Amino acid sequence: MRQPLVAGNWKMNGDQADASKLLDGILAGLADVKSAELAVCPPFILIPAVASKLAGSPVKWGGQNLDTHHSGAYTGEVSGPMLKDFGCTYAIVGHSERRSYYGEDDNVVAMKFGAAQDNGLTPILCVGESLEERAENATESVINRQLDEVLDAHGIASFANAVIAYEPVWAIGTGKTATPEMAQEVHAYIRGKLVGLDAGVAAGIRLLYGGSMKPDNAAELIAQPDIDGGLIGGASLKAEDFLGIAKAAG
Repeated sequence: MRQPLVAGNWKMNGDQADASKLLDGILAGLADVKSAELAVCPPFILIPAVASKLAGSPVKWGGQNLDTHHSGAYTGEVSGPMLKDFGCTYAIVGHSERRSYYGEDDNVVAMKFGAAQDNGLTPILCVGESLEERAENATESVINRQLDEVLDAHGIASFANAVIAYEPVWAIGTGKTATPEMAQEVHAYIRGKLVGLDAGVAAGIRLLYGGSMKPDNAAELIAQPDIDGGLIGGASLKAEDFLGIAKAAG
């Protein structure tokens, strides 16, 4: 049985006061979360404060990105060892915003996936198609390409210590959401692809939906057989909404 995971991606939002208030609200509502694992991924500069606030709680934390290198003359970057030093469990890699705004291609994403694992972090690998690609019925070919780069670089065994988040780019911040059936179809395709390589790894990996999940649609989405939680954007910035999704996860 895969434990549901609800991970909040705060993106570039918040200051120390905002983070403290948000985490106070999340911690206060944990008693109502029965089975889901919770994690938050704040901006890098807030990770120390988040780590201090969440220490000793069941809520985990991670980075929204990391560099492919472990150290060196890479001004402005943050490495896997730095994230690990502050107690991070997860690192998001390949988010659509990193791919589209900052030019991270599949090869870079694969290197970041490896850099996370090299430092004891669990990568949350984001895959998904744009509205144009979906209109061209290219969803499966896009996801194949994104997964194959990582599989070729690191092998199927590496996915035993990873999470995959399917984020239909057309449903992020647009108010549009894939129906549960649409989301399940893609999640089933991803798991089926991995089954062909290693059935055990495929059965164990958690697949998250990352397309505008909210408290009012979370239960129906997570009830699908291959959806194991969510990578949450805007709704992760409100404790009530984040907890509502976590409760819906079981």
